[in-house]
Amino acid sequence: MARRARPALPKSILWLIPVSFLIQLILIGALHQYRMRTREDHFGFGFEMGRVGRSIALGEGFANPYGDHTGPSAWEPPLYPYLIGGVFKIFGIYSRASSWTLLSINSLLGSLTTIPVFLIARRTFGGRIAIWSARAWALNPYVWYWSIHWIWDTTLTPLILAMVFLIALELECWPGVQGWIAFGILWGGAALANPASLAFLPFCGLWIWFRRVQAGLPSFGGVVLSSVIFFLVLSPWLIRNYEIFDRLVFIRDDFGLQLRLGNNQFSDGMLFAALQPNLNPPEFQNFKRMGELAYEAYCRQRAFEWIGDHPRRFAIISMKRFFYYWNGVPRPADRVAPFDFRSSLFLASSVLGLWGAGRALRQHRPGAWLFAGLILTYPLVYYFVFPHARYRHPIEPELFMLAVFLIFETGKRGRRSVPRNELLSCDG
Repeated sequence: MARRARPALPKSILWLIPVSFLIQLILIGALHQYRMRTREDHFGFGFEMGRVGRSIALGEGFANPYGDHTGPSAWEPPLYPYLIGGVFKIFGIYSRASSWTLLSINSLLGSLTTIPVFLIARRTFGGRIAIWSARAWALNPYVWYWSIHWIWDTTLTPLILAMVFLIALELECWPGVQGWIAFGILWGGAALANPASLAFLPFCGLWIWFRRVQAGLPSFGGVVLSSVIFFLVLSPWLIRNYEIFDRLVFIRDDFGLQLRLGNNQFSDGMLFAALQPNLNPPEFQNFKRMGELAYEAYCRQRAFEWIGDHPRRFAIISMKRFFYYWNGVPRPADRVAPFDFRSSLFLASSVLGLWGAGRALRQHRPGAWLFAGLILTYPLVYYFVFPHARYRHPIEPELFMLAVFLIFETGKRGRRSVPRNELLSCDG
């Protein structure tokens, strides 16, 4: 079965990318976003990733996530810290030139995400919804906020995950090996950028296999090829970790601390930041004295002990974390207004996206179950650790598409739906 020829991207979509990028650059300058916080020796400039980037730029390697020469590290996944390190090497450590460069790169990545957003929506919902989905992403101030405000992987991960999603849709009916090669490479990149993305991998792979079985296409060889390429992409980092730590460390090793920050005697469904080594001198001394792996194990043990001693409390705060993930994390109690407009918008966008997913499933839209699988699997770890608004951002391209789809469906009021033969599908 041959793949159907795909129409070229409309010029209106191609113009959205430079327009969105230019607006974000203007906002970086106008809002002085390049002026990073200098307290805590610039820790707010990239946080742990910034510290590792500084070590890379200084020739100390991937190390010292909290500074003070604590040694080689796997505290963060490697892609974005190496990007920071390269920028620091060229433009200066914690300099305004580096800040401008990194925020500009973030803005470019966010703008480029417009392309997979359009292509995914066109294949699933049709051309009109695809155009409005692309506009909703490229010209959305909320999307810009993450690009121009956070020096982190907040725009890299959504782009890679959207590309993974697009390739998965294409693999439904893509003969040959090219798609499988791209799938393996992209999943390797997703893991090295943000390992939380891997929660979606089993569902994604099973969906592709099931859809290809329905289309009468083989999958076993492609799955093997993708798996080999995936591990080849990961292998330099895994080998490095094994040589450094004398044991297998799968991408990053800070899970114990993350679990403890959300599960302790002070837990209420949110991050308890006071236990972070950068904010707690005794904890930093423990980190420095024990070493990274032993400290992670210590934190993990403390968290599991607390969970074991307080199972009912753990269940309650996990339900709170589920709510906060989709509603938005509340502000500290002394600053909460009777009506929190920010959280209301966050909740509204979640409701529209989830409702759109349900509508797509009922209409048996192409890829509807892939959308549902992403929504079900990606957030799982955050329900048991702690939520943050940026933890939803990697799946927001898909949520935006579903929200636009729902709005169009609601507004039709009897107008005809896009016929299935107008959607880009396997049928030639």
